[in-house]
Amino acid sequence: MARDPKTPFARALRRAQTPAEARLWQALRNGRLDGLKFRRQHSIGPYFADFACDALMLVIELDGGVHDDDDRDLKDQYRQRDIETLGWSVMRFPNAEVMARLPDVLDAIRAQVERARG
Repeated sequence: MARDPKTPFARALRRAQTPAEARLWQALRNGRLDGLKFRRQHSIGPYFADFACDALMLVIELDGGVHDDDDRDLKDQYRQRDIETLGWSVMRFPNAEVMARLPDVLDAIRAQVERARG
């Protein structure tokens, strides 16, 4: 079986996670959020989603200060559109929100899960 050439890059991204990514991951990993299985740095097309739940086709992206740049914001919009074109829903949260109001972030994710389950 051939190895996916993106795997080493995904591993590097997982090792270099931000404090906000680490904090959210602790709340999502091992089914801690309502039994849902999330993956970190999950490959979707040519992109890596910060967190993804395959069962619901739900992506969660965290945005740090680098995402405040207008050029980066435009790239993020194109990236999100491409991922949504593949059938995924995308939620975005600023790193600061994850750090200051994690329960609110988790409630927003739960609300999206309920909508997705219909």
